[in-house]
This record gives sequence, C-alpha cells and structure tokens, in this order.
Amino acid sequence: MPMPLILPRIEDRGMLARYPFLPQGSEFIKGILEENGISIEELIDAPWLEDVRIRGRVRLVDSVLQDGGIEEASTIDISTEIGRMTEALSFLHAMLVVCASFDERLLARWIEGEASRADRLLGIDSESFPEISGSYLSDIRADGNGTRDVEFWVPLADFIELCPRISGNYWRLVNRPVRDGWVCLDAGVGESSRERTARLIKERIREHLHRSCLDRMERMDDEFAARFSEPVERITGLLSERVEAEMPMTAAIREDWPPCFESAVSELNQGVNVNHVGRVFIAAFSSALGLAREQACNFFANAPDYEVETTSYQVSQIYERGYTPHGCSALKTNARCPVQLGDDSLCDQEWMTHPLKYIRAKQRRRFQDSSNPEARVVEGEGSDSANSS
Repeated sequence: MPMPLILPRIEDRGMLARYPFLPQGSEFIKGILEENGISIEELIDAPWLEDVRIRGRVRLVDSVLQDGGIEEASTIDISTEIGRMTEALSFLHAMLVVCASFDERLLARWIEGEASRADRLLGIDSESFPEISGSYLSDIRADGNGTRDVEFWVPLADFIELCPRISGNYWRLVNRPVRDGWVCLDAGVGESSRERTARLIKERIREHLHRSCLDRMERMDDEFAARFSEPVERITGLLSERVEAEMPMTAAIREDWPPCFESAVSELNQGVNVNHVGRVFIAAFSSALGLAREQACNFFANAPDYEVETTSYQVSQIYERGYTPHGCSALKTNARCPVQLGDDSLCDQEWMTHPLKYIRAKQRRRFQDSSNPEARVVEGEGSDSANSS
C-alpha cells in the first residue's frame, strides 16, 4: 500500500515546522528558503545561519545517539517566523549531513531517531493527529466522542503491510478486532489508542524518510558532499566513541583508502621508517575510519623501531584525544602525499583538500554503483549541488 495519493492540505506553518519530515514538508522548506533568500550553500556556511546549524547538530546528535530517549519537544519557539525557520532548516541541515556521509548505518540510526521522535509527538498531539495520520495512512476512523477513550480504526491493507515490522503479540492480526475491512487499534499496556496508532504510523514515516534520503544521496555530487566533511566527521567520530563495534565507518575497506593512507601503511609494512607526521596521520586516520586500536597498532608492527608498549600508548593517546587527521596541504608539506597531478583523478579535484573527503567520495560512488549498476559516475561531474536541496 503506497502513501496516500492525495495528501491533506496543511495550512498551519507551526505544524509543518514541528513535523518537517512530512510529505508536505518539502514544499514548506523550499518556501522558507525562497522567502528568506537562502541558498543551500548559505545554509552550509553563512555566519548568520549558525543558530540553524547548531540546532541541526543538536537534533542530529539526539536522533543518532538516542541517549535516554528521543527529545520530544524543541526549545525553539515555533510560534514565530524565525522559530519556524530555525526548526525546519535545522532538520534539512541534519538530513544533508547524514546523506553526505553515505554511511548506511548512520542513515538507519538517524531515521530511527527521527521516526521515534515523531511517534512520541503524535502520541500526545491530539490537535495535529488527524492531518498527520491522513498524510501516512490511506484512511483512518475514530470511534468516540472526543474523550480519552476514543478508538482509532485503520484499513486492513495498511495494517497488514505495516504490522509485521513491529514486535509483540498486540500487532498480530489475530489479536486485533476486525470489522468490515477495518482494524481496531484499541488501548493496551498503558498506551492509548492514539499512541498505538502513532506506533503504526512510525513505520510509514521511517519508510518515507528512507526513500527521501536515498533520493538525495543519488543526486548528491562529490563537491557538494565534501562541503559537509566537518559535520560528518564530527558525528561519525561521536558514534565511534559510543558504538565503535556497532557502527564502524562503511568506508573502512581497503579499496576506498586514499593514496596517502595506503602509501603510509604499505611503507610501514615494508619496514620503511615513516616520518612523525606520517605515523600520526596513520593513527588519526585509523581512528576516523572507526578501526579498532589493535588494528591501528598492527600497522606499525614492521617499523624499524617498533615496540609494542610504546606504540600502544602513542596510538591510544591519539584515539583518546580525538586527533583530526592531517589535511592534503599538511601532508604535501611534510612529504606524505605520494600523488602527482594526473595520478588519481579524484585527488586532482579542486575541492579535494582532505583525505576524509576522498573516503566520502568513494562511498558516494560505491553507493551509486550499487543502487544503479548501469550508471557510471564520470570523474569531476555530477548533478548541480543546488539540486541536492
């Protein structure tokens, strides 16, 4: 059962700001960008939009870490135009950061966080519930007189599609009252009928967010994605600290390594005495990739001056202090860039200023190849970055 073909019209801008992931939210966000003369490039780095980016980072961290539950209410006052703009554009910024990572596990975790937040909001938001449910379900009925005991009924087709994704006996069709093609989501286990219905809607929200993100990722070119390298590394680094084993960086496969990292590791493996900058770079880059400390230490095993305890201590210091890997200019200055013009077309791009951008570009291309095997990305080409909005 697809999303409703005809969506309810939502005039309440506060509701659209509170639920920016709605199907109707796309046009709302575009309208805000146009009304305020904001380009996607300005959203990324304009000083006057720093509050938007800060709110986006807070929302992103809250959704991804899910520490103690998902935040239900925002401190942003959406009764004002500036508040509505901040809330809506912060969601867009967070989504663009996640898409620019091309990290499937990060994407899944963010979607789960946003969908869970929506689930909780809908469970307590009786005023917005009719419009929101009508945006995700083919139909819905309410039995009751507006009391707390109102019971919601959903079409059998919607329930059959969505219920297998939810665990628990409550969500088995044989345990639900069914009447004339409608399924009753009555109250149970401390939850109201509306909260139960919101849980079902959560699955449709998750599905819609996933499709929206995949579409953005398919249209996002290397240069545009590279502009998000700093917030991407910040959130993946945070996740690496919290869930290193659960969520390693998807680019941590050798085929994606930039030439500078590949060269440094290969030299050490051959017993070459790599200089100090090269060694720090290996440890810091390994940390950014989400590699285990033991694996980073193993890179130094064939170094002429290798000593287990010293290497373990030095690598641990770099991991614990969150060192940022050297950028391209620093690597070139310290004779750690092995690439000459023409050796690697990706390194030749003007925007390629950091090895981590190389990783992200490789991820993007691998994602596009897997989603469309017949498509071949031409080096230096891609869709216009403005279209990624």
